[in-house]
Amino acid sequence: MAIFSKTKAAISPPPTIGAAGMGSFAGGNAGANMIGQYYSYFEGPARNAAQSVPAISRSRDLLASTISCMKLKQYTEMWNGEEMEQVAQPPRSWLRQLDPNVSNNFLFSWLVDDLFYFGRCMLHVESRYPDGLPRTFTRIPIAMVTTLDQQGPVYFAPSNQVMFQGAQLRTEDCVQILGGIQGIIYSSEQSIGTTRKLEAARFRNASSAIPAGVLQVQAGSEPLSSTELADLAASFNAARATNQTAALSPEVHYIETATSPDKMLLIDASEFQVKEMANLCGVPPYLLGANIGSYSYTTAAEARELLWTFGARPFADAIASALSMCLPAGSYVEFDVEDYLAGEYGAEMADATNKNMLNPTPTTMPGVISPS
Repeated sequence: MAIFSKTKAAISPPPTIGAAGMGSFAGGNAGANMIGQYYSYFEGPARNAAQSVPAISRSRDLLASTISCMKLKQYTEMWNGEEMEQVAQPPRSWLRQLDPNVSNNFLFSWLVDDLFYFGRCMLHVESRYPDGLPRTFTRIPIAMVTTLDQQGPVYFAPSNQVMFQGAQLRTEDCVQILGGIQGIIYSSEQSIGTTRKLEAARFRNASSAIPAGVLQVQAGSEPLSSTELADLAASFNAARATNQTAALSPEVHYIETATSPDKMLLIDASEFQVKEMANLCGVPPYLLGANIGSYSYTTAAEARELLWTFGARPFADAIASALSMCLPAGSYVEFDVEDYLAGEYGAEMADATNKNMLNPTPTTMPGVISPS
């Protein structure tokens, strides 16, 4: 039996606010003055174009919601005589709320958005503890960031020259989170472009006014003038619209237009592209509404595990690893994935909805470890 059992940890007391950072690279820190001017924030045209594809938008929301529902917990490791054992620590206050202005749920969703589309995201340190470590953060939209020493789209290390809205930032105040997966707007530009063209073609077809049928004058009959044909069609349509009896002369036949909804809406091509986007985004195809044939998921837990393992986990690990570097040496944070995989988060949300609790308050503070 391990000698280091999990014990209840108290939340660390609120620290005093220290300086936001010390030192800078040549050029100053003028970019910091533009942080928080939300009216000027944007996410980038390439990202917005990809987001307009339903399969991509749904994938983004699934991945973002998966991570944003999880709590951060702080740990260290100690030798128990047999092996290194994970031991819970009293968490720093920012584990509950990194940005004082928004919830972690909101913040993590948009960090995942940046990682998903661009392959990296960034936090700016707004205040520090007396020991110099970060205390509060705010997200910087990565589409507005330029790194002079790395042009991308592949980033090999944190940048030493960060520009925000054309002005420089102190790199020591920038928490640069690099994903292990290249952003989809760079890795799959052609696939996304093909899917957008397909969506545009489906929209055009759905908007096209195709006649329900035609009135055909039999061969050998006396031809009708354009006015006579228009009057005949109008009276025929009026009778059909009011469920009355429509009369046609023996020389005129009504022929229905042969249209196939599947062909009009390019169903087969759309199904293929949904599967392509699922592969691109790391999301099980059936979660995007794609037909997966004879394969089926035995349980909802299996589906959640696949979404976590192949889709969300790389982003969660990138965020947790970067935030761990903002802690004292030997400490680290992890997302608590157990409740999500067990399905407890969904049950909690359903219960909160039934009680009309738009902002449920947890019964225990995030990061507090209950006695085992």
